[in-house]
Formats: sequence, C-alpha cells, structure tokens
Amino acid sequence: MAGTEKSLRVLIAEDSEDDAMLIVRELRRGGYEPVMCRVDSAADMQSALELGKWDLIITDHNMPSFDSTDALRLAREYDPNIPFILVSGSIGEEIAVDAMKAGAHDYVMKDNLKRLLPAIERELREASNRRAHQEAQAHIRHLAFHDSLTGLINRNEFERRLDEAVNDARETGQLHTLFYIDLDQFKLVNDTCGHLAGDEMLRRLGKRLRQSIRDSDTLARLGGDEFGVLLINCSLASAEPVAQSLLDSLREYFFVWGDRSFKVGASIGMVEIDGSRDSYSLLSMADMACYAAKDRGRNRYHLYAEEDRELNQRRGELQWIQRLQKALEKNELLLYWQPIRALDGSSLHHEVLLRLQDSDGQLVTPDRFIPAAERYNLMPEVDRWVIRQVLARQPSLTGNQVGPDATLFVNLSATSLSEEGFADFLRAQFQESGVPPARIGFEITETAAIADFDCARELIQTLRALGCRVALDDFGTGMSSFSYLKSLTVDFIKIDGSFVRRMRQEPVDSAIVEAVNNIAHISGIRTIAEFVEDEEVMDLLRDLGVDFAQGWAVARPTPMPMPAG
Repeated sequence: MAGTEKSLRVLIAEDSEDDAMLIVRELRRGGYEPVMCRVDSAADMQSALELGKWDLIITDHNMPSFDSTDALRLAREYDPNIPFILVSGSIGEEIAVDAMKAGAHDYVMKDNLKRLLPAIERELREASNRRAHQEAQAHIRHLAFHDSLTGLINRNEFERRLDEAVNDARETGQLHTLFYIDLDQFKLVNDTCGHLAGDEMLRRLGKRLRQSIRDSDTLARLGGDEFGVLLINCSLASAEPVAQSLLDSLREYFFVWGDRSFKVGASIGMVEIDGSRDSYSLLSMADMACYAAKDRGRNRYHLYAEEDRELNQRRGELQWIQRLQKALEKNELLLYWQPIRALDGSSLHHEVLLRLQDSDGQLVTPDRFIPAAERYNLMPEVDRWVIRQVLARQPSLTGNQVGPDATLFVNLSATSLSEEGFADFLRAQFQESGVPPARIGFEITETAAIADFDCARELIQTLRALGCRVALDDFGTGMSSFSYLKSLTVDFIKIDGSFVRRMRQEPVDSAIVEAVNNIAHISGIRTIAEFVEDEEVMDLLRDLGVDFAQGWAVARPTPMPMPAG
C-alpha cells in the first residue's frame, strides 16, 4: 500500500493533542496521508486559515479558549464549501442539530470514530460537487454578459454600456467615442484552416486589442469577426490616435497556424457620442463608417460625418440588400446541407444552410448578409424562399441521400416567428407540394425565442400540430435556458457549439453539455451537439449519451441537390 496514500490537509481545532492524534490515526487507516495543524484558540485558527489552504476542518465542541460555534464562524468566512465536522465527546443532540443548521456538515462522537472516515469521504465528495456546481453557475452568469469564445464583453452588455454613455453625454455634455471594428480577411483563415483556427485567431486578437486601450474603456465582440470599442471621456479628435494605434498593432501581428501564416488587418468606423443620437443610430453610423473604410482600401479608420450618410448606407447595408433582392428574384441564392448523424448510427437528418455568391464567384456565409436582411425586414421573404425551395427538392432526394425517417431542418428568423400569416403560408406550401410535414423540421434560436417568447411558443405549437419537428438552436447561451424550457414543447435541443468545441479543454464546458443533455432527456427531448470537429469530442458526447452530432467530424456542408427535372 506504500505510495498509494491520498494527501489531505486537515485543520484540527482541539485542545487535546492525544485526541488530535487519534483523529490522524483514523485518517491514516483510511488511506490518507494527513498534513495536520492543531489549534486551540480563535486567534490560532484565524492565523492557520490565513496561512494555509485546507481540505477539511475538524473541531471539538468545548475548548478552554473557544468552542465549535466560533470555529464554524471562522471556517465559513474562510470558505463556506470546506467540509466542517464536529468530533466531540460531550456534544448533545440539540447542540449538534443547531451546529448543522448553522453550516456544519456532520458530527461524530469521540467514542464512535469508526463513523469519521465515511463522513469525511462523503463530505469531500459533496464539497467537490458544490464547487463544480458553483463554477458552472458562475460560468453561465459570465456568459450572460461576455462572449463565450473570447471572454470579452458581448453585444448585449456593450449596447447597455453604450446607452449609459449616451445618457451621460446628454446630461453632462461630456464627449465619448464609439469604434466599430471589422477584421479583414478573417474568412480566409476559416476557409483554409477551419473554425478552430478562426476561433483561436479571434481569441488572440481580442487580447491584442485589449492591450491598446485604457482600463476604463470597453472592448466587446459584437459578433463574427466584428468588435466594438467604447472610449469614455474621449472626443473624436482624441480618439483618432487610439484608432491608429489599434491598426498599427494589428498590422504588426501575424497569425500562425501550423505551417501557415496570415497577416492581420482591420477597418474601423468611428462616431462621436454627444448625446444627440441614440445607441442604435450610433452603431449604425459606426458600421457605415467601417464599410466606408473598407471601400477606401481597408486597414484604415474612417470618421462618420453627416455628408457620408447616403453614400455609406448605399455601399454598406443596402449593398447586401440589393444583392439579396436580386438573388431572390432570380433564384440565385444557394442551398447547402449538412448531416446531423445519430451517435448510435441509427438515423440521419440534415440542416439546410443558406449561401450567397458574390461577384467574384466566392461563397458568402449568412453572417455577412443576414444582419442587413434583419435590419431591413427582408428575412421573412428569405425564409419563405428557402421553405419553397426545400419543399420542391425534398421529393427528388434519393434513399441514399436521406433515410425514410430523415428530417430536413430549416432555420427560421426571429421576424418570421411573429409574422402574421406565416402559419397559413406553411399550411398552403405543404398542401401544394405534397411533402409530409413530418419530413420537415424548423430550427429556432434560443435568443429569438426569448426575444418574443409568446409568439415563439404559439408558432412552435402550430408547427408541431402540423406534424413538423422543432429544434431549439444555440441552447445554453442564456441565463434562463432551463427555466423556460418547461414552457416550450420541442423535439430537439441543439447544444450551443461554443460549449461543445472546448469540452476536452474546459471541464466546466463539459459539465454544461452534460447538464443540458440530462435536462433535455428528462423532458423527453433529444439532443444535437453542434460544431463537433474531431473524433475525441465525438467520443465524449457518446459517453455522455448525447443523441446526435453535427460538424466537420461528421461531414462538411455540401450543395443541396436541385429538384428533379
């Protein structure tokens, strides 16, 4: 047995050295190698707590200088989770019960020390579970205000701080400045090296950008490869050197992945916050200025001015709108699909993905044009085009491409959730196409469901009544995920890929995936893990009992077959 002992740092509050040694002997019998410190006064215990890191506290009840009540108070101030066990020869049941109510975890009589080891083993496990639960809860709270990939402030929190800056400028006259930063050539990294490389690049660039601004300023990831900076008490003139410093820092940086190296650049749009415009308008103006910087050659900053409004709107968001409208009119949007495979190999579904082709023949992913479509209320038209196309193509898919129970999942935008007449449109399309509704599923993001909960719940009920399957996408990103799950009757939950990707590296992310999977199964809902990019993660998901996987480890997106004839 030599060399197999488990180390245990134990603080013993006991006035009898002999009794303390009896406790140590019991610990050694149980396979522990205790590092013990004995104290017999409040001052000594306070010093020991300040100087050491303890796994366990054991205390007698009555001592000449202090008692277990004082010891318990000091222990809880030190760490409320640390196992605290009373070992006494004189403690009565009433005192023991009061101690347990106050936070003690167990009590053992000195004439019955055979109970000590089981009590310690149990409380060490419980303490570990409590800490893991608290870490998971803290992580979920952190995600409510921070981007899960970079750790920076997320868009919602950034917009809240921007609102505060607007109000401050309006009330005090103090000037602030907003930056909208868009990375150049980020798509090249994703396309050539994969999403893991792209994610790592965003993490590193987030840290680099943070180094170039003050602690009082705010840096946020707004989505995709876009960042926002809020410079407090900083006029536009004073902000220009900061923008140039950010550009210089990025220009000097090379991102290395494997044997490839990428030069990094960015475009920055700047607008002054003087209290005359709301935060939505300011973000739109900074976004337009960013597009103007791109139009002028990239890797530069551009100051928003009123006279730029028409030009930047036309070259920025409206440029995407025009492309989308043309593609819709000429059926030039592209549909891709990606398999969703059961981890036990029993079935296979697909998610339908939207793409746009630019003037150079390059594929444009939805994160580039969907925000403009949402802002200009074009998404309902895009959703309807996709649904018509999917229903037209479904009958021509062969048995080799989809199985008899396969579902084609279509993404629904937030605006379609609340659009009047959308359910009637679906009924008419199913009747006209003859496609059984059970062959079609719809994905609704968690954020869209939260934004208009009542409409989301009503549409989900309608879709399932038609016979369609429903998946709740990006699940786990909101603090209230589990609480509202009871009110949304869905068939699948898609576990947000930001947790799945880092399961091997981050125990907390793995714990969140496991928790989401367990809660879903208790609710009778099947689970799909997104962004599964290697076999090791696939094995971890299989061990946890996750039902389906989607990502590059399963298959990459490919063009969806066209309708027959």
